[in-house]
Amino acid sequence: MASLKRALLSLNKTMNPLFMASLSTRNPHSSLYTVHQGSVSWFSSESGLQSLDLSNEESRRRNVNRLLYRSKQRGFLELDLVLGRWVEENIKTMDEANIKALVEVLDLENPDLWKWLTGQEQPPDEVNRNPVFSAVHTKISGNLKSYASAETRAAPGQPWVRGWDDKRGLGTTPFGNQ
Repeated sequence: MASLKRALLSLNKTMNPLFMASLSTRNPHSSLYTVHQGSVSWFSSESGLQSLDLSNEESRRRNVNRLLYRSKQRGFLELDLVLGRWVEENIKTMDEANIKALVEVLDLENPDLWKWLTGQEQPPDEVNRNPVFSAVHTKISGNLKSYASAETRAAPGQPWVRGWDDKRGLGTTPFGNQ
């Protein structure tokens, strides 16, 4: 998703001068031809968080609602549940710096973010330094330790799903697509 955003933003940057030149012959007051900078996402760290306005209560409420929706509707059920609940519990008390850090976390790819949060892979340093990522990671790690015994989890740094042939060689009948 982030690579798609980057591609669309670079396309927007290259096409924007051509688009602006073609607008000079059209009615500038028509909403059909309005140029929206950073139109890929309202909150994209690649666009410099242009639309993040927390100056008054109404704009803060709108931005918080958009971020809450974005954290709950990622299209990755596990992240929707975990990240959405954490954001719902914490976003009302976040300051502007933490909201920007949240936007950076929301810009991460779903599979990578899930592997980093659950400890299947080590996150990059810039992600690890993000205060929101660290807080969510701490919450998920605590939940895993509280609700799942160590014997049922994969070792840190190892994937959770090992494949279709986990039961092979144990003297049992094949399962699934084997």
